[in-house]
Amino acid sequence: MTREEIGHLGEDRAQKYLLRNNYKIADTNFTTNLGEVDIIATKNNIIAFVEVKTRVVGSFTRPVEAVSRSKRNKIIRTAQLYMMRNYVKLQPRFDICEVTYYKETEEFKVTNYIKNAFQQEGSYAAF
Repeated sequence: MTREEIGHLGEDRAQKYLLRNNYKIADTNFTTNLGEVDIIATKNNIIAFVEVKTRVVGSFTRPVEAVSRSKRNKIIRTAQLYMMRNYVKLQPRFDICEVTYYKETEEFKVTNYIKNAFQQEGSYAAF
């Protein structure tokens, strides 16, 4: 299985996790010239912009460690654009979903879901 296939299957598992936890999926793989958001989901008065990171069991680093400051800033700018284009009035939140792939059983499991994993930094933070 390629890295890309593992990534897509990890995103599928994350979507199922969100649906089981009463989120509604608003969009997936929302891409602009600013960046991409893997999953956009809503629940109550929150719109969650979810970055999904999938790793094979036994990897040296945790998936969350792959979300650099640069990546976070791209997600935030993309989220701002999404909210403007879609006239979203919900409270934004930036989450990270860690998914582990178990090669021997070919299973994907959400091993950690981090709500409010990061936020916009600086004095000009829009949200």
